[in-house]
Amino acid sequence: MKQTFTMKEKVKQFTVILIPILITQLGMISMNFFDTMMSSRYSADHLAGVAIGSSLWVPVFTGLSGILLSMTPIVAHLVGAGKKEQVPFSVMQGIYASSALALVILILGSFALDPVLQLMDLEENVRAIAKAYVIALGFGIIPVFIFTVFRCFIDALGMTRTSMVVTLIALPLNVIFNYALIFGKWGFPELGGVGAGYATALTYWLTALIAAWIIHRQRPFSEYKIFHSFPAISLSKWKEIFMIGVPIGLSIFFETSIFSAVTLFMSEYSTNVIAAHQVAINFSSMLYMIPLSISLSLTIVVGFEVGAKRMRDAKLYSWLGVSMAVCISLLCTIMLFLFRQGIAGIYTDNQEVLQLTAQFLIFAAIFQLSDAVQAPVQGALRGYKDVNMTFIMTMISYWIIGLPLGYYLANYSSLEAFGYWIGLISGLTAGAVTMSFRLLYVQNKKYGSSLSSR
Repeated sequence: MKQTFTMKEKVKQFTVILIPILITQLGMISMNFFDTMMSSRYSADHLAGVAIGSSLWVPVFTGLSGILLSMTPIVAHLVGAGKKEQVPFSVMQGIYASSALALVILILGSFALDPVLQLMDLEENVRAIAKAYVIALGFGIIPVFIFTVFRCFIDALGMTRTSMVVTLIALPLNVIFNYALIFGKWGFPELGGVGAGYATALTYWLTALIAAWIIHRQRPFSEYKIFHSFPAISLSKWKEIFMIGVPIGLSIFFETSIFSAVTLFMSEYSTNVIAAHQVAINFSSMLYMIPLSISLSLTIVVGFEVGAKRMRDAKLYSWLGVSMAVCISLLCTIMLFLFRQGIAGIYTDNQEVLQLTAQFLIFAAIFQLSDAVQAPVQGALRGYKDVNMTFIMTMISYWIIGLPLGYYLANYSSLEAFGYWIGLISGLTAGAVTMSFRLLYVQNKKYGSSLSSR
């Protein structure tokens, strides 16, 4: 990371940071993609079970691991302010906090999983698969939380290519583990969709170990001597991590959980409808990695500039990222409209599931534009460490506007399952509008007197 003086330099530095993050995000979401796709090749029941299991796992995992994303602005601010000697202590406290958070989730999950699954109107076989899939994923929660801290440290230094390399090493291994454990190859047990959960957990362990080795042995990370000392737990540092991280985690939880809630509400429909919905969500999640990657990149560059008190540069980076996301999302929207039948065919050869998926993808195409605004704006706000209003806006947009509207349209109109998708579009649009106004307020009011670059 370095100071930039022209827009051309900003575009170049932002792109250098963004592209590896995008590849990393695509690699990470590809694990879920291959879980879904390979389970669909096993059977519709296993695809539905993985879909339900994912709908429980994803909001918990992304929301709570999102708390640890506070490490990115914390480290970026320290580096931008020239306080590099404070970085190792902050990273170690992040490791401690992530481990404690993972243990709490495991304990609570052991009590909550059965009651939650019993509340859903599922076929018994699908319920059993969903439970076993979540339990399998749980074996990887500690390493994936620790890896989140490692990645935040690596990315905050602007070395996003390193995270990309770790993910690219892990992805093919995940596919191999899936193949062995889902279909029972090379002497491994045939576990169906549940095998995908164990494969992903094993991959989480490998990524954490590889990242730890790189941080310990490779420059410039080894210069920070992260593992050279193990300081005592600092409650004051934990407070900083959670004060910034909890609103970030809640924002992510409110956003991801609405998709999971819709999947759970759709459990009253047939297995084919659930499967088609999950396929459409899975593919649209792949496309969401573009605005999400821009969001993560903005947190890094905006945090670096704010730490150095270059507020004009932070503002320019913010809107550069939003503009880039909107342009790319327009291309993605056109692609979904034109090639939705072919995309559906990647996942399944069941004709009913294929046709339903193609219809769901039309709605997925529409909310690409809203995603292209709300995700980068959130990333910029995190760079400013402005996180409290964001999660309130997210909660209102998704859970007070989006989900109730979707439920009403699904149950009291002829739209049925498609009504939920209209609710999703409405919630995402409301979030994009309100958070854009918040970013303008932060830049022009909160930091309005500090816009000169230096």
